[in-house]
Amino acid sequence: MGYDRSFAAGEQCVEILHPHWKTLVRPIALAFVVVAALLVGEVLIPAGKDAGIERLAVAVAAIVLLMWWLMGPLLRWRTTVYELTTRRMRLRDGIIARHGRDIPLSRITDVSFRKGPLDRLLGCGTLIVESAGEHGEITLTEIPHVEHVQATLFQLVEDERLRVGREDRDVMD
Repeated sequence: MGYDRSFAAGEQCVEILHPHWKTLVRPIALAFVVVAALLVGEVLIPAGKDAGIERLAVAVAAIVLLMWWLMGPLLRWRTTVYELTTRRMRLRDGIIARHGRDIPLSRITDVSFRKGPLDRLLGCGTLIVESAGEHGEITLTEIPHVEHVQATLFQLVEDERLRVGREDRDVMD
């Protein structure tokens, strides 16, 4: 992976995540329904002089619905990124306009997770990150391998506390 100019000196990427693939199940199911409806519509349109225009209208409507119900969620899934570095947790999302939020590891006070029965089967869950500051708690849903991410983030927070403590002692000396 190339160097990212938005990293601080000495900062390294530890893990990059996207939301779990289960967020795409509903849009993909809707896409199958739209395609099935298109095929039924094409078959049910009687042959005649306006049949071509009617079939074209049904196809255009199906394409618009596919773009709306499938491509939007797919792009949202692909452009949502959760990144853990040695200094901070970076959250990035947005298809056209990008939104970002960085949480310094030194400000994180608690990291926990929640997994329902379906989440346990699929290997994902909700990550809850509490930080000192005005925003307080951040809840990230549909995180793949949430237990591993929670453990990694906890370890990064502890490593950052040790690093900051060493730097503070070095400054005092």
